[in-house]
Amino acid sequence: MFFENRNKMQQPAKIILIVLIAFSMWGCGVYSFTGASIPPQATTFSVDFFPNNAPLVQPTLSQVFTDALKDKFSRQTNLQLTTGVGDLHFEGSITGYSVQPQAIGADDRAAQNRLTITVQVTYLNDYQAETEFEQNFSRYYDYDSQQSLAAIEPTAIDVIIEALVEDIFNRAVVNW
Repeated sequence: MFFENRNKMQQPAKIILIVLIAFSMWGCGVYSFTGASIPPQATTFSVDFFPNNAPLVQPTLSQVFTDALKDKFSRQTNLQLTTGVGDLHFEGSITGYSVQPQAIGADDRAAQNRLTITVQVTYLNDYQAETEFEQNFSRYYDYDSQQSLAAIEPTAIDVIIEALVEDIFNRAVVNW
Protein backbone atom coordinates (compact mmCIF):
# COMPACT_ATOMS: atom_id res chain seq x y z
CA MET A 1 0.00 0.00 0.00
CA PHE A 2 2.85 2.37 0.75
CA PHE A 3 4.35 1.78 -2.70
CA GLU A 4 0.98 2.27 -4.47
CA ASN A 5 0.51 5.71 -2.85
CA ARG A 6 4.10 6.64 -3.57
CA ASN A 7 3.68 5.84 -7.32
CA LYS A 8 0.45 7.88 -7.47
CA MET A 9 2.23 10.87 -5.96
CA GLN A 10 5.08 10.63 -8.49
CA GLN A 11 2.80 10.72 -11.57
CA PRO A 12 2.10 14.50 -11.45
CA ALA A 13 5.81 15.18 -10.93
CA LYS A 14 6.66 13.09 -14.02
CA ILE A 15 4.08 14.89 -16.12
CA ILE A 16 5.34 18.30 -15.00
CA LEU A 17 8.91 17.26 -15.81
CA ILE A 18 7.95 16.09 -19.30
CA VAL A 19 6.05 19.33 -19.98
CA LEU A 20 9.00 21.44 -18.77
CA ILE A 21 11.44 19.53 -20.99
CA ALA A 22 9.14 19.89 -23.99
CA PHE A 23 8.74 23.65 -23.46
CA SER A 24 12.46 24.16 -22.98
CA MET A 25 13.22 22.35 -26.23
CA TRP A 26 10.54 24.32 -28.07
CA GLY A 27 11.68 27.67 -26.68
CA CYS A 28 15.32 27.30 -27.67
CA GLY A 29 14.47 26.79 -31.34
CA VAL A 30 16.17 23.41 -31.64
CA TYR A 31 12.92 21.48 -32.08
CA SER A 32 9.32 22.32 -32.74
CA PHE A 33 6.25 20.14 -32.50
CA THR A 34 6.00 20.19 -36.30
CA GLY A 35 9.18 18.14 -36.51
CA ALA A 36 11.26 21.08 -37.71
CA SER A 37 14.89 21.06 -36.68
CA ILE A 38 16.18 24.61 -36.88
CA PRO A 39 19.55 25.87 -35.64
CA PRO A 40 19.06 27.70 -32.33
CA GLN A 41 21.00 30.73 -33.64
CA ALA A 42 18.57 31.18 -36.56
CA THR A 43 15.98 33.87 -35.93
CA THR A 44 14.86 34.95 -39.40
CA PHE A 45 13.83 33.54 -42.76
CA SER A 46 13.28 35.13 -46.14
CA VAL A 47 11.47 34.11 -49.31
CA ASP A 48 12.20 35.85 -52.60
CA PHE A 49 9.36 36.26 -55.08
CA PHE A 50 9.13 33.13 -57.27
CA PRO A 51 8.60 34.35 -60.86
CA ASN A 52 6.61 32.18 -63.23
CA ASN A 53 9.02 31.09 -65.97
CA ALA A 54 6.86 28.21 -67.17
CA PRO A 55 5.95 28.06 -70.88
CA LEU A 56 2.27 28.25 -69.86
CA VAL A 57 1.76 31.06 -67.33
CA GLN A 58 -1.07 31.18 -64.80
CA PRO A 59 -1.19 34.89 -63.78
CA THR A 60 -1.62 34.59 -59.99
CA LEU A 61 0.48 31.46 -59.41
CA SER A 62 3.72 33.26 -58.49
CA GLN A 63 2.14 35.37 -55.77
CA VAL A 64 0.03 32.52 -54.39
CA PHE A 65 3.02 30.17 -54.19
CA THR A 66 5.36 32.78 -52.64
CA ASP A 67 2.76 33.73 -50.01
CA ALA A 68 2.06 30.07 -49.19
CA LEU A 69 5.75 29.37 -48.56
CA LYS A 70 6.04 32.45 -46.30
CA ASP A 71 2.88 31.47 -44.42
CA LYS A 72 4.11 27.91 -43.83
CA PHE A 73 7.34 29.07 -42.19
CA SER A 74 5.58 31.80 -40.21
CA ARG A 75 3.02 29.36 -38.82
CA GLN A 76 5.22 26.29 -38.31
CA THR A 77 8.41 27.83 -36.89
CA ASN A 78 9.39 30.54 -34.43
CA LEU A 79 11.41 32.35 -37.14
CA GLN A 80 10.56 35.92 -38.14
CA LEU A 81 10.04 36.85 -41.80
CA THR A 82 12.51 39.49 -42.96
CA THR A 83 12.62 41.55 -46.16
CA GLY A 84 16.39 41.15 -46.47
CA VAL A 85 18.21 37.84 -46.65
CA GLY A 86 17.29 35.80 -43.60
CA ASP A 87 19.22 33.14 -41.72
CA LEU A 88 17.20 30.66 -43.79
CA HIS A 89 16.62 31.89 -47.34
CA PHE A 90 14.52 30.59 -50.24
CA GLU A 91 14.65 31.66 -53.87
CA GLY A 92 13.77 30.13 -57.21
CA SER A 93 11.11 30.11 -59.88
CA ILE A 94 8.11 28.26 -61.20
CA THR A 95 9.47 26.29 -64.13
CA GLY A 96 6.53 24.17 -65.18
CA TYR A 97 2.77 24.47 -65.48
CA SER A 98 1.26 21.92 -67.82
CA VAL A 99 -1.84 19.89 -68.55
CA GLN A 100 -1.41 16.42 -70.05
CA PRO A 101 -3.88 13.63 -70.80
CA GLN A 102 -3.43 10.98 -68.12
CA ALA A 103 -5.83 8.12 -68.79
CA ILE A 104 -7.29 7.09 -72.13
CA GLY A 105 -10.95 6.03 -72.27
CA ALA A 106 -12.61 3.39 -74.43
CA ASP A 107 -13.06 5.76 -77.37
CA ASP A 108 -9.35 6.73 -77.46
CA ARG A 109 -10.09 10.06 -75.83
CA ALA A 110 -8.60 11.29 -72.57
CA ALA A 111 -10.64 10.18 -69.59
CA GLN A 112 -8.45 12.07 -67.14
CA ASN A 113 -6.12 15.03 -67.38
CA ARG A 114 -3.24 15.96 -65.09
CA LEU A 115 -2.25 19.49 -64.08
CA THR A 116 1.42 19.51 -63.03
CA ILE A 117 3.33 22.36 -61.40
CA THR A 118 7.12 22.31 -61.03
CA VAL A 119 9.11 24.70 -58.86
CA GLN A 120 12.90 25.11 -58.77
CA VAL A 121 14.04 26.04 -55.24
CA THR A 122 17.39 27.15 -53.85
CA TYR A 123 17.64 26.98 -50.06
CA LEU A 124 20.44 28.67 -48.10
CA ASN A 125 21.09 28.20 -44.38
CA ASP A 126 23.58 30.53 -42.64
CA TYR A 127 24.18 28.08 -39.80
CA GLN A 128 23.97 24.64 -41.40
CA ALA A 129 25.48 24.79 -44.88
CA GLU A 130 25.23 21.00 -45.18
CA THR A 131 21.42 21.31 -45.38
CA GLU A 132 21.45 23.73 -48.32
CA PHE A 133 20.05 22.53 -51.64
CA GLU A 134 18.97 23.41 -55.13
CA GLN A 135 16.17 21.13 -56.22
CA ASN A 136 13.10 20.84 -58.43
CA PHE A 137 9.82 19.98 -56.72
CA SER A 138 6.86 18.78 -58.74
CA ARG A 139 3.28 17.88 -57.83
CA TYR A 140 0.15 17.15 -59.86
CA TYR A 141 -3.63 17.05 -59.68
CA ASP A 142 -5.69 14.60 -61.77
CA TYR A 143 -9.18 15.55 -62.90
CA ASP A 144 -11.93 14.23 -65.16
CA SER A 145 -11.47 15.32 -68.76
CA GLN A 146 -15.15 16.27 -68.91
CA GLN A 147 -14.27 19.21 -66.64
CA SER A 148 -12.55 22.29 -68.00
CA LEU A 149 -9.24 23.48 -66.59
CA ALA A 150 -10.91 26.77 -65.67
CA ALA A 151 -13.46 24.91 -63.54
CA ILE A 152 -10.95 22.92 -61.48
CA GLU A 153 -7.95 25.26 -61.59
CA PRO A 154 -8.47 27.14 -58.28
CA THR A 155 -8.91 23.91 -56.31
CA ALA A 156 -6.12 22.13 -58.17
CA ILE A 157 -3.67 24.97 -57.59
CA ASP A 158 -4.49 25.08 -53.87
CA VAL A 159 -3.95 21.32 -53.50
CA ILE A 160 -0.72 21.33 -55.52
CA ILE A 161 0.75 24.37 -53.76
CA GLU A 162 -0.03 22.93 -50.34
CA ALA A 163 1.81 19.71 -51.28
CA LEU A 164 4.76 21.59 -52.83
CA VAL A 165 5.17 23.85 -49.79
CA GLU A 166 5.02 20.83 -47.47
CA ASP A 167 7.71 19.09 -49.55
CA ILE A 168 9.96 22.17 -49.45
CA PHE A 169 9.43 22.67 -45.71
CA ASN A 170 10.25 19.02 -45.02
CA ARG A 171 13.36 19.09 -47.21
CA ALA A 172 14.65 22.31 -45.64
CA VAL A 173 14.00 21.87 -41.92
CA VAL A 174 12.69 18.39 -41.27
CA ASN A 175 15.59 16.83 -43.19
CA TRP A 176 13.80 13.96 -44.89
